[in-house]
Amino acid sequence: MAHAHQKSDPHTVDFQVAPVVLELGQRFVDAGHELSLVGGPVRDLFLGRLSPDLDFTTDATPDQTLALIKKWADNFWEIGRAFGTIGMRKSGFQIEITTYRAEAYDPESRKPVVAFGSSLTDDLLRRDFTINAMALRLPSMELVDPFGGVRDLHASVLATPSSPESSFSDDPLRMMRAARFASQLGVAVREDVKQAMTQMAERITIISAERIREELVKLICGAHPRVGIDLLVDTGLAEFVLPEVSALRLEADEHHRHKDVYQHSLQVLEQAASLETDSDGAVPGPDFVLRFAALMHDVGKPATRRFEPGGAVSFRHHDMVGSKLTKKRMKALRFDNDTIKAVARLVELHMRFYGYGEAGWSDSAVRRYVTDAGPLLERLHRLTRSDVTTRNQRKADRLSFAYDDLEARIAALREQESLEAVRPDLDGGQIMALLGLKPGPVVGKAYKFLLEERMEHGPLDPAVAEVRLREWWASQPAAAEQQPAAGVELSTTEES
Repeated sequence: MAHAHQKSDPHTVDFQVAPVVLELGQRFVDAGHELSLVGGPVRDLFLGRLSPDLDFTTDATPDQTLALIKKWADNFWEIGRAFGTIGMRKSGFQIEITTYRAEAYDPESRKPVVAFGSSLTDDLLRRDFTINAMALRLPSMELVDPFGGVRDLHASVLATPSSPESSFSDDPLRMMRAARFASQLGVAVREDVKQAMTQMAERITIISAERIREELVKLICGAHPRVGIDLLVDTGLAEFVLPEVSALRLEADEHHRHKDVYQHSLQVLEQAASLETDSDGAVPGPDFVLRFAALMHDVGKPATRRFEPGGAVSFRHHDMVGSKLTKKRMKALRFDNDTIKAVARLVELHMRFYGYGEAGWSDSAVRRYVTDAGPLLERLHRLTRSDVTTRNQRKADRLSFAYDDLEARIAALREQESLEAVRPDLDGGQIMALLGLKPGPVVGKAYKFLLEERMEHGPLDPAVAEVRLREWWASQPAAAEQQPAAGVELSTTEES
């Protein structure tokens, strides 16, 4: 899409907008109402992007809006009617039309108190930032920009239409949105906005965890996530949203006996994002799980820091501690269980490779690495490579060569056997038939024994697996109580 340029009329702009936008504007004007495209979609037009989600504002009431769009829209819904919003789909676009608002918030409430207004300018005044407080009157395409949104967009500055204190008092989530836009758009936050965020950071606690989570995910998946996280930490918002990340700043000791863990974590986040692959690759970006694991991978260090004799600093088991802290924080932010498990598992596994770099691994150890990572293996590859931020080029090269070697070992083993689904060479039914057992804990122990054999030695011929199983069984106390069934024929059919 082309960027905007002024028409001969200084108040209008020449945009390429979807026909549905002009068609909807004409419907409202013909009915005696005003309609304007507003907010993010207008901002995106100046950035040369077209959003599939279109926001409009109008002087029409929700009932009047419904009357105008019922037969025109492909389908519609009234879920936001109490807030003046009617939603619909038309020609592939998701559309929301909201009655002009003069909105006020109860300072102690999470929910807005809605008052409908009659002025487009007043409606724009209550929006979060000047770059989102622009409107295009329809169908004339007249630009309405009373608070300098175009100016701030060109200057890459984030400012508020009203005072930042008033804006953030109305809706404290806007402080999170400031950090999100810093990440997504690379804009600098104006100093008065940053000061208000710092002074009012604690007000974020009245916002629901779900709304905070949504902004955090968008921030982490933005083009400049380091900038967004830095803003949360610098203003103190992170103390209430991601206190584990703020705590990493405490890790720089006065003698500088180890690197700044906070800056290291931000660098790992950036490096992990740079290793994402495109949509047909192994880890399509932006990938929240990889990025958030990169940010959180060292949050166990504050609790595990020890000063050793001779001046060294250690962080024993910080991977396990960090995994638990990450899980706890994500639960508090109401993430779904699958996402929590994936991120926490990556944090738990991020140190595993260093044993390989120091001593090399047996095939058994390589199998365990792949099995423990499971579907997270490609992300673990990228996280581990990203965790190298040393300025010592020789050390960095050594670690890189070692990981290259590990990946080559994994590829070689994959050619010989299926590493993604390592299972015992005999299934549960075969174990019970051979040993004359009924379902129960003893079968589980036998299964675990065969799984260890599979890990240690690779795929075994079923006859060899049977011999080893019987040898193991003979050494078990339970064997004396229950003799194996004689003459049971082993089925070597693979488990489906």
